[in-house]
Amino acid sequence: MSERNGETELEAIELSLLLEGLYRSYGVDLRDYAPGLLRGRIHECMQQERAATISGFQEKVLHDRECLERLLLTLSSNRTSFFRDPGFYLIFRSRVVPLLRTYPFVRIWFAGCSTGEEVYSLAILLEEEGIYQRCRIYATDLSREVVRRARDGSFPLSGVREYTSNYLHSGGRHYLSEYYTTHEGRMHFSPALRRNVIFSEHNLVTDGSFNEFQVVICRNVMSQFKPLLQERVHELIYESLDTFGVLGLGSRESLQFSPREAFYETLDDEYRLYRKVL
Repeated sequence: MSERNGETELEAIELSLLLEGLYRSYGVDLRDYAPGLLRGRIHECMQQERAATISGFQEKVLHDRECLERLLLTLSSNRTSFFRDPGFYLIFRSRVVPLLRTYPFVRIWFAGCSTGEEVYSLAILLEEEGIYQRCRIYATDLSREVVRRARDGSFPLSGVREYTSNYLHSGGRHYLSEYYTTHEGRMHFSPALRRNVIFSEHNLVTDGSFNEFQVVICRNVMSQFKPLLQERVHELIYESLDTFGVLGLGSRESLQFSPREAFYETLDDEYRLYRKVL
């Protein structure tokens, strides 16, 4: 065996032990995450923690809860933006909002909300469509720190040009600047946008369904999981959706080949919007 192959095999053993240790110590189950993505995020966290090996990182994370939170923050911090994929929100306005108008009250689960940019985007959309007052958004993520940041509603002002452009292309009816104030280089979104949002921790891997929803948005999350875990999460979402409820997935995700594919109809194939019919 070459020295390089030996190092690779040793690292695989270390990674397996780390994941098992996280599960046994904290109940955090990362064992069915896509290995390439997981390894990259762990190495990123190792650099931050100044750990030379996965074993060294394991020692630190198993004895330091704050180190665990930093790891979960790294895992949860997907690339996100206000009105990310503006076409998704444009189609949501035209195809989903008319369906939501037929309900006296709407529960929406935003699973994997990351730092909250897309949650506030959805709240703005619902406000502009005149139905936010009868909606409740449950925004969840794996990381306590990510959820705290999302709840805080404060974001760097450096991305405002991108956010404004996205908002306009999403069918925005006003000016994005109407929804936030600025202070010391940050955007602080109006507390009114949080009035119908509940931010909380939820682990898609280990936690179960906690309500019935008319909409579940789980965008750019499934791609982090191995196929078996994707199936389990699809089952969880199916159980959580009311009949005729709407599911929104990320642009690289699909119901195709999932065990519940036949139980949905496609509202928009490009932007991965589906309606549960069985």
